[in-house]
Amino acid sequence: MAVKFEDRPIEQVREQTIDQLVMNYSHGIISAEAFERRLDQAMDATEHAQLSVLVEDLELKPDASYDNMKEQRFSPQYGEGRVEPTENVISILSSNERTGVWTVPSQITIYSLLGSAVLDFTDAIFRQPDVTVKIVGGLSSLEIYVPEQVTLSTNVFNILGSTENKAPSLGHLKQAPHIRIEGIQVLGSVEIKVKRSMKEKFVAFANSLKSTFQSH
Repeated sequence: MAVKFEDRPIEQVREQTIDQLVMNYSHGIISAEAFERRLDQAMDATEHAQLSVLVEDLELKPDASYDNMKEQRFSPQYGEGRVEPTENVISILSSNERTGVWTVPSQITIYSLLGSAVLDFTDAIFRQPDVTVKIVGGLSSLEIYVPEQVTLSTNVFNILGSTENKAPSLGHLKQAPHIRIEGIQVLGSVEIKVKRSMKEKFVAFANSLKSTFQSH
């Protein structure tokens, strides 16, 4: 017997609702304004009924082709790449930034004294599902950007410092990497956040689908 709609996990229902909104917008069935308005409502919804009403007038549903395109767009990038198993990022009286498309080693150690460092995993290529970031910092700041489709664990010992995690995790996605952030920070800060929100990613995905369908 099928599970009652109201008894299904709301995050699962939310994801299916958003998929249906993307599908209908990309095929020109609803306007950009209606899509973004309903997308906001879907992300803020706390009850099943709030989600069901957003797609009750939309007949088009995602198909296997849509699922494949979404999988390619939202899954973490895995690849071989040439990289040492460990990498050191040193920032002493200076700044250091690792961003763009780069291959992630299994362990990264950040040494920062009177400096700043940025570690950006947004467009990074992962070689393995488990990555450890070790921090040794003093009087310094560290910003870590992560995609939402990862799981995170933090174990940073702060002495007159702070660690702030602003990155929501969607680690239920297939093959989600696990990033462990650990170490010590003295008189400094560690901030973990997302560069592009999930809404921005869904809007970009929907627009790319729309362009694809219109060109055919």
